Amino acid sequence: MWQAEVRIDLDAIRDNVALMRAGTSAEVMAVVKGDGYGHGLVPSARAALAGGATWLGAATLDEGLALRRAGIGVPVLAWLHSPGLPLHEGVEAGIDLSASSLHLVEELVTAARRAERTARVHLKLDTGLARAGATPAEWPALLEAAAKAQADGDIEVVGVWSHLVYADVPGHETTDRQLAEFADGLAVAERFGITPRYRHIANSAATLTRPDAHYDLVRPGIAVYGLSPVPGETFGLRPAMTARARVAQTKRVPGGQGVSYGHAYFTQRETTLALVPLGYADGVPRAASNAGPVQLGGKRRTVAGRVCMDQIVLDVGDDPVAPGDVATLFGPGDDGGPTADDWAEVVGTINYEIVTRFGSTRVPRVYDGTAGVPA
Repeated sequence: MWQAEVRIDLDAIRDNVALMRAGTSAEVMAVVKGDGYGHGLVPSARAALAGGATWLGAATLDEGLALRRAGIGVPVLAWLHSPGLPLHEGVEAGIDLSASSLHLVEELVTAARRAERTARVHLKLDTGLARAGATPAEWPALLEAAAKAQADGDIEVVGVWSHLVYADVPGHETTDRQLAEFADGLAVAERFGITPRYRHIANSAATLTRPDAHYDLVRPGIAVYGLSPVPGETFGLRPAMTARARVAQTKRVPGGQGVSYGHAYFTQRETTLALVPLGYADGVPRAASNAGPVQLGGKRRTVAGRVCMDQIVLDVGDDPVAPGDVATLFGPGDDGGPTADDWAEVVGTINYEIVTRFGSTRVPRVYDGTAGVPA
């Protein structure tokens, strides 16, 4: 008998990727960073490949190496590298690595020589996000260093890429400016003799709404898991994660009873309280106190009082709720129940954070479906 669980629909992940793959002539890189956005790194990767992805995206070297240890041999790009990492391990494993600065090109040359293997590199241009990537002013120097390293046989420039700022707002003028900046950066790269096989800038939102940004490769992330990057639009995606728990206890209390720490909630009349064993140690945002929606007994309820480390309380009135009944915090919403988007709205965050919180906790993941499951 389970107490609390996070269920992952692998077939939904497969179908979400297949939907996006059908909408583009570019190859699809399914981004599986952050432990597959909380859905599980390796199972999510395999399900995405079953849906037609040909690349996988990982933020860190360790994530990329974990995919290789799992026996996944498709192209993998890892892009976030502090100085001094054992990049030679990534080169040895055939992982593509990103370079945003001169020092990273130098480290990749050293790594390639140590691995005795040419490093596959993607050069990143900062077109306006102001995170990783060379600025337009720095771009020529990065290209010059990369071209020399490529001529020496130490690296192969496989890709040039960038990251969008406002793609989740279709039609935002910033996206147009970034695409123009990216096109300029590609033209400069060509003058340095760099003509990469893969040019990529499209995230989930641009994959779904900006075909002019697709180039050779698109990099959907949150949409792989069925959550929309554009508020108010679903695009036919299906959420893959459901978080739920069995009621641990119910009790009748009088009106005026304070509930949970600090008595931030008081009952209005005699009522039944239901204790649900999920709390902020499991991913429930504490900011969802007196706000988080939960489906229980066929009705949508609201967290009563403060979210605790291990539990929340629901005021269910006179409804016949009993220990063992299933309380669903979020899922695909088929029965009118809450979704990750609903939780994001009440706590002022994004659906990305909600699923990543729930999937990286002590609550066990349970997988449904067969997509990507070894026979």
